[in-house]
Amino acid sequence: MTRTNDEADSDLPEQDSAKEFYSRYEPRNVLGKGVSSTVRRVVEKKTSKEYAVKIIDISGEKGDGMAVEQLKRDTIREVNILRMCHGHPNIIELHDYFETPTFIFLVFELCRKGELFDYLTQVVSLSEKRTRFFMRQLLECVNYLHKRNIVHRDLKPENILLDDDLNIKVSDFGFATVIKPEEELTELCGTPGYLAPEVLSVSMYEDAPGYGLAVDMWACGVIMYTLLCGSPPFWHRKQMMMLRSIMQGNYTFSSPEWDDISDAPKDLIRHLLVVSPKDRYTAEQALNHPFFKREVEKAKTFYPRRTFRIAIICLRFYFRLKYFYHHPQPVSVEVLVTNPYGVKNFRKLIDGIAFCMYAHWVKRGDNQNRAALFEHSMRDDWKTLPCLQ
Repeated sequence: MTRTNDEADSDLPEQDSAKEFYSRYEPRNVLGKGVSSTVRRVVEKKTSKEYAVKIIDISGEKGDGMAVEQLKRDTIREVNILRMCHGHPNIIELHDYFETPTFIFLVFELCRKGELFDYLTQVVSLSEKRTRFFMRQLLECVNYLHKRNIVHRDLKPENILLDDDLNIKVSDFGFATVIKPEEELTELCGTPGYLAPEVLSVSMYEDAPGYGLAVDMWACGVIMYTLLCGSPPFWHRKQMMMLRSIMQGNYTFSSPEWDDISDAPKDLIRHLLVVSPKDRYTAEQALNHPFFKREVEKAKTFYPRRTFRIAIICLRFYFRLKYFYHHPQPVSVEVLVTNPYGVKNFRKLIDGIAFCMYAHWVKRGDNQNRAALFEHSMRDDWKTLPCLQ
């Protein structure tokens, strides 16, 4: 075995300490690493099928005893919730589970297309049609969870995986919990850019009420906004400024990113990114929004002559469109120099190149965010924001 393989396998438990796991699975390459866990691709020996195993270290070598006990309790809670959701097509499937005195093994289905975050980084932003496809599946998943009084509390593109057919699989239920009717949570958990205002309020003010299922709907609004334009609605280099914007619900559909997007998705986002959780859409309400509706037209009388005339017009239009596609109108040098980001094709090209160059920089880190790549000019209204007065 080479030195590289030795280093790659250094985090694997000893064979003697996890005999049951090794008797069923053969570990392969590392897919990802966390503070106390490692995700690897594994092959089930009996069926030769590939899965992903999350190996969680509970030995205590990487943290104090209390932290390890809390990690163990959180993992067991995650396993129980995943078992409650077994069979849903858009929730990651827990295939197997093993526990030893020093490690916990969670064997999941393998999603080869990776994270929705990585997919978005490649394409920069999604069409309304593709966004509708993803958001319908996400909201159906959230509706399924909420009907069982399960709140996820950490929905974000990094925790949404894609299978071979680009169907979403919601994963990472580490913060998920089951709540009783009318119960309010007070624990601060999640990712800053996706936290709902009520989660921030309960952590800042002693007399603030707790939060419930509606926090997931706020996160859905942030995700939908990000899918359509490529950058999140709330972001600032100074995290406190970002949190203030979240609490006040300050976001805009800025130009030029939103110029080509219709009113229906914007309206749905407005109903999701509502500061008051009581006025925020539920998952069921969101699924009934016109953005997801397709009107069925009544049968019309067939007019052959009119249909033929329309076909000729469409054919002429097609050839004209094809001509202009292959012979595009020239863009003046002055426009490219003064405002290259205002030309849609150049905007997509610039963003694509930026993400190719800096994808490793924007992917991880508390103070780094892909939204920074979109700050091509300073906003004039920053100095007049209410939070700075």
